[in-house]
Amino acid sequence: MILAIIQARMSSTRLPGKVLKPLAGAPMILRQFERVQRSRRIDRLIVAASEDASDDPLIDVLRAAGLDYFRGPLDDVLARYIGALDAFGPADEVVRLTGDCPLADWSLIDAVIQHRARTGADYVSNTWGRRSFPKGLDAEVVRSEVLRQAALEARDPYEREHVTPFVYRRPERYWIEGVSQAADEGDVRWTVDVPDDLAFVSAVYEALHPANPAFTSDDVRALVRARPDLQQLGGERRI
Repeated sequence: MILAIIQARMSSTRLPGKVLKPLAGAPMILRQFERVQRSRRIDRLIVAASEDASDDPLIDVLRAAGLDYFRGPLDDVLARYIGALDAFGPADEVVRLTGDCPLADWSLIDAVIQHRARTGADYVSNTWGRRSFPKGLDAEVVRSEVLRQAALEARDPYEREHVTPFVYRRPERYWIEGVSQAADEGDVRWTVDVPDDLAFVSAVYEALHPANPAFTSDDVRALVRARPDLQQLGGERRI
């Protein structure tokens, strides 16, 4: 069983409450959930929020939408993942996603999952080694057994907060694989961390979502190529 977990919180410092910012008439977290649930390889998809009161509005939105969620430590996100795995498992693999990626591409997520299945690796991501996909399309897949080892042994606060560094920092111990493409889009920014990022994805949703809610990454690329106003929005590379 493959469990996908979108980690999300309201307390982002650069853009507080970003996961509930509206995109095409719905909170950003619901738009991301909408995109990821099209996956053909994920068996269960949940949101992992924190127990902090600041995340209560997020939980209200998830509950109203009838979506599965788990609440765990605010800063020890690795422990939050293990709690979610215990609550919604058993699962053989965990897909890690972050709630600031409303342009998430289910087909790319599935490609990362498929690569892990084909190779038998402990950990696979599309950021390991050479980052070739836009920031905001990140996906990681890790064997549940390996994630539990990390939770038991990790002491570095960075490894607790960011979930998977304990694994990919130890290539001598774990079998790690990367997924890449020929194109060099590693500097392209589609994630949402600051207001300009939100302006970019809002423009994408406004242009594409009404006619085709299942718009693809190639649709985004075509739109941005045709829109000079979007190509360097906020001083960032968007295509």
